[in-house]
Amino acid sequence: MPRKVLAFRHVPFEHLGRIADSLEQHDIACEYVDLYRGAARPDAGGADGLIFMGGPMSANDDLPYIRQELELINEAITRRLPILGVCLGSQLIAKALGGRVYPNSVPEIGWYPVHWTAAAAHDRLHQGLEAPDTVFHWHGETFELPPGAELLASSEASRNQAYRVGANVYGLQYHLEVTPEMLDDWRTEIPTPIDPNANAARLKEIAAQVFGRWCDLLS
Repeated sequence: MPRKVLAFRHVPFEHLGRIADSLEQHDIACEYVDLYRGAARPDAGGADGLIFMGGPMSANDDLPYIRQELELINEAITRRLPILGVCLGSQLIAKALGGRVYPNSVPEIGWYPVHWTAAAAHDRLHQGLEAPDTVFHWHGETFELPPGAELLASSEASRNQAYRVGANVYGLQYHLEVTPEMLDDWRTEIPTPIDPNANAARLKEIAAQVFGRWCDLLS
């Protein structure tokens, strides 16, 4: 039976980007779920993995779809489904597992370096990433690591940038998925000038590794 993931969006312009490339290369089908638009809550048991994308809202917002996604994350973890969270998605996973989400000391918007931890060197997705890499950030909140999480990356403005819980649950605060075309589209939303092509070639390499290896978890 073909493998399938559910991808939860929170705004239309924060879509899968390069994650979709890795899914296609691994012959994994994807269905978008837009609970924020009133879509019916899906059965997580009918998917091989879940992806939670970014958005301008907070994981702390008392909104029906936020509550539904927190419940779905816990259900998926109980079923041991692979989960990937990007930006808001990483905060939702952290909150669902007992971590606190709160305003960062400064907004982190633009191209900034992340430093891979010693744990990243032994992580299935991040093995081989050692020197600091400049990636794209767009967030005003951060989070505490949930219990049992292993820190994989940090930046100067945000200690908790990437983490893993168990063998197959990942949260990434930064945006590896963005393409220059996506960033060009985002420039009308982002309150600071950005160069969509800066570091794009290296970002594509990291995205192919990290997302490709996450797809392998769905085997």
